[in-house]
Amino acid sequence: MSEAGNDHKRRASLSPQPQRKAPRLAAGRARALGLPTRGTTNANRLRRVDRWIVTTQVPRLRDSARPLVVDLGYGSSAVTTLELVERLGPEVDGLEVVGLEIDPERVAAVAEDRDPPRVDFGVGGFELAGLQPVLVRAFNVLRQYDEESAARAWDTMRRALAPGGLLVEGTCDEWGRRSAWVALDADGPLTLTLAARVSDIGTPSDLAERLPKALIHHNVPGQPVHEFLRAFDAAWAAAAGLSTFGPRQRWVAAVEALGEQGWPLVGSSRRWRHGEVTVRWSAVAPVGA
Repeated sequence: MSEAGNDHKRRASLSPQPQRKAPRLAAGRARALGLPTRGTTNANRLRRVDRWIVTTQVPRLRDSARPLVVDLGYGSSAVTTLELVERLGPEVDGLEVVGLEIDPERVAAVAEDRDPPRVDFGVGGFELAGLQPVLVRAFNVLRQYDEESAARAWDTMRRALAPGGLLVEGTCDEWGRRSAWVALDADGPLTLTLAARVSDIGTPSDLAERLPKALIHHNVPGQPVHEFLRAFDAAWAAAAGLSTFGPRQRWVAAVEALGEQGWPLVGSSRRWRHGEVTVRWSAVAPVGA
């Protein structure tokens, strides 16, 4: 699984009705849910979300009896899965990372990268191959789906989480310079994070093209996410004088202004210097949908 480019016209869908009895792939595993996609993978593409995971989710993994992470839809090579292991491994004793792909050929292609239990690979989709991970990173896997199917995929993955687990679902461009992701627990979405190489954007709303499927079609006047991006752009414009000191200083000032306006920002302000901002989902969730 991976991003199917920027083509939003062709959208896959999941059957709205579950099968009465799913066929088996192997002992203990139901049929993998989802469709194979393009599989494009570039080294360091997911560095922004990985940095956020390391900064915010290490305590969750350390507190778990089995710190299992699933990397769903790693694509045509194991590179981003292995990078996640390298970034989290030094912070979490006993870390296990399992990369899942719906295409068995992609799983076979990374056999030499297996080093269980530290890192392993298997066939699986939104049902997470029967695993109960503490953390799921699902990046660039839902853009080809329609909004209703993407919502059902969210529900399926959340139900598979271990108690207290977290799903991180999002999208980024080919080189990881523009990203957006949602953090969800068993009860639903918690936060939206936008992250960018700030020198690569003209305005914060440039990141709208990376919004998750649950939001991207709601970026229209009258919807909260549109108002958030509009406010962000206005704050960015007001901070133009700080461009002399670099785009990061301008980004930090714009985010500070959002907080002063009452937008419910989450997390340490130190993340702002990395071109990040996290806001509570309740502030951007679609209304009247």
